[in-house]
Amino acid sequence: MELTAADWSAIRLTVELATLVTVLLLIVGTPLAWWLARTRSRLRGVVGAVVSLPIVLPPTVLGFYLLVAMAPDGPVGRLTHALGIGGLPFTFAGLVVASVIYSLPFVVQPIQNAFAAMGERPLEVAATLRASPLAAFFTVALPLAKPGFITAAILGFAHTVGEFGVVLMIGGNIPGKTQVLSMQIYNHVEALEYAQAHGLAAGLLVFSFAVLLGLYVLGGARSTSGFGS
Repeated sequence: MELTAADWSAIRLTVELATLVTVLLLIVGTPLAWWLARTRSRLRGVVGAVVSLPIVLPPTVLGFYLLVAMAPDGPVGRLTHALGIGGLPFTFAGLVVASVIYSLPFVVQPIQNAFAAMGERPLEVAATLRASPLAAFFTVALPLAKPGFITAAILGFAHTVGEFGVVLMIGGNIPGKTQVLSMQIYNHVEALEYAQAHGLAAGLLVFSFAVLLGLYVLGGARSTSGFGS
């Protein structure tokens, strides 16, 4: 099966979206995960539940409420128009914002678990060496949590690649603008072009399997290393 120009455009847009979303998720998710792993605030459960909501909430429901919020008369829509950004629905920027929210728990939770597993001892040792909290975070906490960051980046990227419901609600199906790989597969099926749909779907299947296999191998290597030490 030969890929069409629209297929390649969807693949390119999907990779661009997943890469940008993953970077933003690591930036936004790291301080959030750090707070969730260490805080004793009563709000911890509420914040954790909000972050985890996309795991159990149907993507179309999440997409619908994001669409309402981003509408010209919605709170986000009014803000973006006031800032001169314009509307977010059915744009690549809107797709990025929705994807960050949708994939947030898949990045925050692995990093949070890595920070929690680290314990207090490494930071206490850093404090005795007169390291500031910020210095201890960058020189001690981040290196120790590296496996969690790797898992988070892989899951965030893969989850963004596989989006459909949120993409459909926020981005629509605009060629070259919001038409990502999942939407292109849907287009082929709708047009009864099953050979083309199979080619793209098989590629995503192989990609998903490789991601899961990589995570299992990574987890096994960490377990073996921990047992040996």
